[in-house]
Amino acid sequence: MTKKIATRDAYGEALIELGNKNPKVVVLDADLSKSTKTAGFGKKFPERFFNMGIAEQNMIGTAAGLATTGKIPFASTFAMFATGRAFEIIRNSIGYPRLNVKVCATHAGLTVGEDGASHQALEDIACMRVIPNMTVIVPADAVEAKAAIHAIAEMEGPVYVRLGRAAVPILNDETNYSFEIGKGVMLKEGVDATIIATGIMVSEALEASKELEEKGLSIRVINIHTIKPIDEAIIVKAARETGAIVTAEEHNVIGGLGSAVAEVIGENQPVPLKRIGTLDTFGESGKPQELLEKYGLTKKDIVNAVQEVVKRKA
Repeated sequence: MTKKIATRDAYGEALIELGNKNPKVVVLDADLSKSTKTAGFGKKFPERFFNMGIAEQNMIGTAAGLATTGKIPFASTFAMFATGRAFEIIRNSIGYPRLNVKVCATHAGLTVGEDGASHQALEDIACMRVIPNMTVIVPADAVEAKAAIHAIAEMEGPVYVRLGRAAVPILNDETNYSFEIGKGVMLKEGVDATIIATGIMVSEALEASKELEEKGLSIRVINIHTIKPIDEAIIVKAARETGAIVTAEEHNVIGGLGSAVAEVIGENQPVPLKRIGTLDTFGESGKPQELLEKYGLTKKDIVNAVQEVVKRKA
């Protein structure tokens, strides 16, 4: 059975590792440190941890100030509050001056579950990718999440990292995995179509490709962990070589991975495309797996979408 770990848990572990090796790393949280997993850092490095209370805008503003002094601030809260409530501060106080602040938001997407629509951020990728200077990262598993946190600590500039509440399958080998910002990862070769996925949908994409293989289709699978800057080369190559693309994300089909891929192939290599994601709708309270099934974010939905785009190939 595949081991499952939440990306937020990996984030908490990565922060402690960073804290041990880099005294410039500081962590801010909006009174949710047990949920965002920043509490461990706070316990080990209390002088570098700031609980800003339920005041997300102040948290981002303080993080911006700390960045101007040479610190590397990691600001955390739920994705809905980070990208919704604090959007203007992120835009004007971090993106515009290009400050070295890492906004790492947990509890994104439908898999927040029972907390319902008010907490299920399905627009956050779209909000963050339109901000100039912002790097946007969506890890597929805990291994990738930890590697991403270490990578963004080394780069200069604002970053948004999208993390989840629910445990997800481990796909990558921790000892051999190499994370590179802005570079997609081809997980499986194929010639009949390509599934391009991000976040929790990467594991679903791999499962879908296995089922499609049994149906006689050779499917390429690509993990796009960096939504911005997106790896145009790997996408254009997939479009040229396989002739059809399906995207899969735990996010609104408007403005996220699907939109980003559509922009790339529309300008460079137009091919049949189908986007899997929430269809311009809010979520609702429910168990994560039941929500994924209701809103069409499962292996079955990917399989059906691939079969559709293959039929549309010229």
